[in-house]
Amino acid sequence: MRSYLDFEKPVAELDTKVEELRALLGEGGENAVASEDLTRLEIRAEKALADLYASLTPWQKTLVARHPQRPHCADYISGLVTDFTPLAGDRLFGEDAAIVGGFARFRGTSVCVIGQEKGSDTETRLKHNFGMARPEGYRKAVRLMELADRFSLPVISLVDTAGAFPGVDAEERGQAEAIARSTDKSLSLGVPNVAVVIGEGGSGGAIAIAASNRVLMLEHAIYTVASPEASASILWRDASRAQDAATNMKITAQDLLRFGIIDAIISEPIGGAHRDPAAAIAATGNAIAAVLESLGNMPPEALREARADKFLAMGRKI
Repeated sequence: MRSYLDFEKPVAELDTKVEELRALLGEGGENAVASEDLTRLEIRAEKALADLYASLTPWQKTLVARHPQRPHCADYISGLVTDFTPLAGDRLFGEDAAIVGGFARFRGTSVCVIGQEKGSDTETRLKHNFGMARPEGYRKAVRLMELADRFSLPVISLVDTAGAFPGVDAEERGQAEAIARSTDKSLSLGVPNVAVVIGEGGSGGAIAIAASNRVLMLEHAIYTVASPEASASILWRDASRAQDAATNMKITAQDLLRFGIIDAIISEPIGGAHRDPAAAIAATGNAIAAVLESLGNMPPEALREARADKFLAMGRKI
């Protein structure tokens, strides 16, 4: 059953009418007049959806990026790679299910895949801690990247987190240090790496696995130093001003491409990735394949230099 966001109510009403008319036709058999009405209503609903999504505000994009039915890391792994073999644990403390990682084959090429998994229902959300990793999650990511470097395997990162877990236990185990080491390892890899922000890219929790040769974003994803709610609390001491924060922080893919923070935008199906997950996943796979092909012949030192130049140049061209 499709879930609608608050700003999608006009589209929801049209979709409801379409479904009611379809059900009526199904019960009453063929009816030429009703069939024509259904066709007109479907066209109207599709146009309303396209018009709405053509002019989303930054806050509306934030809601789309957080949509409960939006495809998550596990969906992309299932749809993009084969022979996925997950690895668990950081060999220092324990396992963290918020970060999923392992080795697989992507279109015939062996790769390392690392991603943040939010979960899709109450049970899995609790299991994966809503995609908010603790230090052991980032240390697991470092372990995976080291193995990828050793065996000359490209690294694909799927970013979807509101941020690293801010709990006391995470701080006690060195959250900041773990994030810093994961970011450093990502920057120093001698193999190609590509990161895709598939939903939320929040704070250091995202950059820890997204300091890549190429950073891509889905059309309605967000990438930010802090959530709009947290930023509003810091700037105005009022979390209800999250919409103002989202607008002023320039967190959308379109703004970030203009500022040179990301390298490309992956188009989503009309109505967002949650309306057609298979199409969104396929488009993401094509974008990743193009990046890996462009980086495939670069030697390790050239990859490191290009990656460093990319991040050092940020903020110089605005």
